[in-house]
Amino acid sequence: MSDVMTTRPRSLPRDATLHEAARLMRDEGVGDVLVTVDGRLCGMVTDRDIVVRAVAEDRDARITPLGEICSADLATVRPDDDTGTAVRLMRERAVRRLPVVDEARRPVGIVSLGDLAGRDVLSLPTLEEIWKAPPSV
Repeated sequence: MSDVMTTRPRSLPRDATLHEAARLMRDEGVGDVLVTVDGRLCGMVTDRDIVVRAVAEDRDARITPLGEICSADLATVRPDDDTGTAVRLMRERAVRRLPVVDEARRPVGIVSLGDLAGRDVLSLPTLEEIWKAPPSV
């Protein structure tokens, strides 16, 4: 996995606000932020999560902590997992991003559908299947 993942994933603590996450996404040009407790992965928030779970629900982005809207039931991979593991998890969970964590669940990277597609490890039917899956809310 370490050869296809994006290193240095962006992360914020669970008590950081949605506003902080949105600014980080904007400033870093990313669509997701990993959410941590004591440096260990506990969730992920995407730009879509902020819109659907916060803005659409009239939550105040300046005071709402990430822990209230992040996805917590995450599939993850390890740096030494193979790309087949990532593809299988993406298909099973209908997700486009997987955090890469070490033995202590500290985030060390993130692998996206685009990372795998760019390496020709996805067949076209698999890529379409994952891409067309309905987003989780």
